[in-house]
Amino acid sequence: MKRGGDLAITVLTGIVAIPLGLVIALLIRCTMGGPVLFRQTRTGLLGKEFEILKFRTMRDKRFPEEPDAPRITRLGDLLRRTSLDELPQLWNVARGEMGVIGPRPTLPEQVVHYSHRQRGRLDVRPGLTGWAQVQGRNSITWPERIELDLWYVRNRSLGLDLRILLLTVRVLLNPAGITAAGGVNPGFPAPTEPADTAAASAAAAAPAPTAVPTAVPEPAPAVIALPRQATGPRPVPPLRARPSRPAPVGAAVEEAS
Repeated sequence: MKRGGDLAITVLTGIVAIPLGLVIALLIRCTMGGPVLFRQTRTGLLGKEFEILKFRTMRDKRFPEEPDAPRITRLGDLLRRTSLDELPQLWNVARGEMGVIGPRPTLPEQVVHYSHRQRGRLDVRPGLTGWAQVQGRNSITWPERIELDLWYVRNRSLGLDLRILLLTVRVLLNPAGITAAGGVNPGFPAPTEPADTAAASAAAAAPAPTAVPTAVPEPAPAVIALPRQATGPRPVPPLRARPSRPAPVGAAVEEAS
């Protein structure tokens, strides 16, 4: 029944999405050239990988180390803020790789960090929108997002799906949480390290406080110990105290040196 609902929504949405998508594709082609679509491998239902589709929002790199943020075009920024870059994923829904409602599909290199419990997130098809999406999107950490998705998997129902759809409309009209602080989401803990002990382990791995002061204060005594006269000319009071009597030849030679 859920699959039938996904197909019905896809067909109805496609009436508007197809003409709009053609206009967006033309704008991308005119501003950035090809390709129009961005393809990326994601992990879906029961760990099966598929190729997700998005509209391209970044120009090509000018050099290998160029970060992503400066590459986002003005059109790409608009597409991201309005979530129109996700429009091609209706094709993923039609193919059965995604649903309308469900956890957002993540990268395989992220999935390998899932614990056995967190892999429960893969028990349903990934979705265009989901419970974590309407609760903060990228403004919340990955562990928090996974917990919200696990809650959805345990409590999913038609009523909850309808609620998520209504909340999604509100999120689209008032975009928030599109990117995390600094543009980077906090990563997963190591597979052998539970999420609630990750912070404690990181603190334990930090160097002991007593080891830090050994190298820092050493330059300070060297500066303080320098004689003040070494930083400027040495005063010559004999020349001012006895101006009327010529200084001996030997004394003049010593002052000049």
